[in-house]
Amino acid sequence: MHIQSKFPPRLWALLLPFILIGTMDAETATRRHIDTDVEHNSKMMIEEGRHIFRYDTFGDEVYWGDTLHLHDAIKGEALGGVGPGVSPGVALDVGLKVDVQALPKDLLKALKRGEVDLEDPATTVELLRLNSVVGVQGFFDDAGLKSVGITCALCHAQVDDSFAPGIGSRLDGWANRDLNVGAIVALAPNLQPVADRLGVDVETVRAVLNSWGPGKYDAELNQDGKALRPDGGSAATLIPPAFGLAGVNLHTWNGWGSVTYWNAYVANTQMRGQGTFFDPRLNDPEKYPLSVASGDWNIRHSPDLVTSKLPALHFYQLAIAAPEPPEGSFDPVAAARGEQLFNTKAACAGCHVPPLYTEPGWAMHTAQEIGVDDFQALRSPDERYRTPPLKGLWTHTDGGFYHDGRFGTLDEVIQHYNGLLDLELNDQEINDLIQFLLSL
Repeated sequence: MHIQSKFPPRLWALLLPFILIGTMDAETATRRHIDTDVEHNSKMMIEEGRHIFRYDTFGDEVYWGDTLHLHDAIKGEALGGVGPGVSPGVALDVGLKVDVQALPKDLLKALKRGEVDLEDPATTVELLRLNSVVGVQGFFDDAGLKSVGITCALCHAQVDDSFAPGIGSRLDGWANRDLNVGAIVALAPNLQPVADRLGVDVETVRAVLNSWGPGKYDAELNQDGKALRPDGGSAATLIPPAFGLAGVNLHTWNGWGSVTYWNAYVANTQMRGQGTFFDPRLNDPEKYPLSVASGDWNIRHSPDLVTSKLPALHFYQLAIAAPEPPEGSFDPVAAARGEQLFNTKAACAGCHVPPLYTEPGWAMHTAQEIGVDDFQALRSPDERYRTPPLKGLWTHTDGGFYHDGRFGTLDEVIQHYNGLLDLELNDQEINDLIQFLLSL
């Protein structure tokens, strides 16, 4: 059956261009609407993620303040706490940083004139009240500092020292290799819960914490209880940077999991945030006896103060680019020669694949492949070492290289592989490679 159109053919011919234009306009409007939504959501997630990274404790003040009473050690006896307190001078000595942007102008002027007592714990409390201590959040009531929590920025942010050493504008994502996490935690008046978990006495806990040193932390200790390497050295590892992670799958030294996995692991099992975490690999009584005993492999809190924040936190981390090296910090001519060596004779690019300078995918190797012992690798579920990205390497040379800083200099790293792989690099070639690495 043929149905006659209500419109004659000539009228259709006249209307068709307008119909098509209307359809295209609708499609264009839809695309623009989608693009606008993407831009709006991107901006919102970066802003939200930045705030989470810098200021969100995930509720961990319940642990650091209410349980361990770290805030009482900060205040000191004179302010109702315990002990001598933590002055700004002491805080800076253990690697804590101060955000100069959070300080009011009158305080900055007083600091410049030397009118602020940097040996008084009361000054530290006021800096916390101003929300200026990077990675540490103070909680106050009418009586003063009542609790304290920590954020991602504690370990993974620096300042540019633009005002004074340790005081400047924030550098999010930079590994704080000045930070002595162990010494800070060791100040807590009530370490008995930590001792009970580890199955040791409080003095042993303090000894272990004080053995870590600046720029190191042990994120597996409360799962496997291994405080020392077989050689008797500390089992703590260097704090890695949290920038340049776009396109990078793994974030830490070993085969634990993706960047988002590690965020959840740290927020719940290390920071002791009030969230949800599940990893049945940790439900292994031989490998992770403390995790099994504590239930860390299956953490559930209600309300969950972590999980909803992981997307924006990850988004912000992906947006933090690795910083460019300062002008004059490397020899560009030698670096150009070093890049050629990196991609050819030195065989570096086989694992540190440009432009990410890590291996796309599951970037892990056995200890034998990289010529080191397997102690730290075996502590992770996949028992491998991760191939770390190299961009921004110049920002975290303090403390040495590799997971535990076993190679003190880049020269030592290259000499290690020069022998392991029979590369036959001469001194000039080694220097050229160093200059290239410093240029990334």
